[in-house]
Amino acid sequence: MKDTIPEPPTESLSPLATATAEVITQHAYDITTAIDAIDEAIPGFGGLFAPETTAAERRTAVDAVRERSVEMDISPQSSNLDVERLVLYTDGSSRGNPGPAGAGAVVETPDETVLCRVGRPVGSRTGNNTAEYAALHLGLACVLTRYGVLPLEIRIDSMTVIGDIWRDATREEFSGYRRVINTLLSDFPNHHWTHVADAERNPADALATVSADIAGLGPGA
Repeated sequence: MKDTIPEPPTESLSPLATATAEVITQHAYDITTAIDAIDEAIPGFGGLFAPETTAAERRTAVDAVRERSVEMDISPQSSNLDVERLVLYTDGSSRGNPGPAGAGAVVETPDETVLCRVGRPVGSRTGNNTAEYAALHLGLACVLTRYGVLPLEIRIDSMTVIGDIWRDATREEFSGYRRVINTLLSDFPNHHWTHVADAERNPADALATVSADIAGLGPGA
């Protein structure tokens, strides 16, 4: 198992989105569990994304959850897996490109059994390509910390990332992401890429969309 995961470049988020991202981190990037915890902390009706909920109410709920002690079980699980390989779906989303951006990743077995669903906001003024790199980093980190080194199929819809990482196009603006992702990929000697067309199934898409919604949270949200 990987003890230390190299960190990707940092993008800018509003204070509320940053605080929400910290809650998501506390919940091991299980974005659904984190949002449920925040919603439960908001009194009455409404929730993190409800239009009726004010920014102040959201911030109060987020701070309340941040102060709790959360114990998420992310212990290594490779010994319980009876599979020859894993499938990693990743997706990034940016509203406005650049705009609020989020990342999502899903780890499955070849028969589409879901093992892990993770997501996080990336930046409040971030392009889609950056979100795609962040999603790949998130997914690879999830596989390494939870399942270790297994043959891995990476399914991704971004030809920019595929070209930059797989075909070594080396676009300079993404050098920071490329460096940490290549470090993670060096732990997977047996991995290959599959391009996912827009019309094909990508379970990471919904996670990236929700994460972009979180990135858009701010004083006026």
